[in-house]
Amino acid sequence: MLQNILRAIRLSLILWLITGVIYPFLIFGVGQLPMLREKANGSIVYNLENQPYGSTLIGQVFTSERYFYTRPSTVRYSQGKQGRPTGVSGASNLAPSNPDLLKRVVDTANQLRDDNIQPLGDFIYTSGSGLDPHISLRSARAQLERVASSRGISQQEMIRLINRSTDNRFLGIFGEPAVNVLRLNYTLDLNEFNRRQNQ
Repeated sequence: MLQNILRAIRLSLILWLITGVIYPFLIFGVGQLPMLREKANGSIVYNLENQPYGSTLIGQVFTSERYFYTRPSTVRYSQGKQGRPTGVSGASNLAPSNPDLLKRVVDTANQLRDDNIQPLGDFIYTSGSGLDPHISLRSARAQLERVASSRGISQQEMIRLINRSTDNRFLGIFGEPAVNVLRLNYTLDLNEFNRRQNQ
């Protein structure tokens, strides 16, 4: 009996060593390879002052006329008090027949019309995960005139910046091309800074 108990303890320690120490360090090491390091470390974008601007993997709220808006999120893109990440994701889980959902959709559409923005699906319906960093090309083009005029740049230049921030289909066949909003807004700020430096 004692021999069986010792064998069980020995096996538990070996399994703990493999799954709790060796495997996590192995995965961490693979994630730090040059080709994987950026995504493994959160795909953080830093501004010109070397401060974190945001992650290209997680959406965030932009409200200024100078920026492209992203999709609404029921968890406010996992931001808690004072903008700190909460680690929360998820949708509202409201059924299509729920009056709260219908009211929110109608209110959002009316607000978009008041702001002269076409009420497309990306701006009305929340992201399923609550963390979606992308909008469709159509939704980006719907905001093109507003952002271009507020920044004082041509729409042609804006289209070029949108194309630079567009992620193509996965493996060339899955999904649709989508614009990474944080990357696009960061590119706009960087482009404006470079223009000022060259004046």
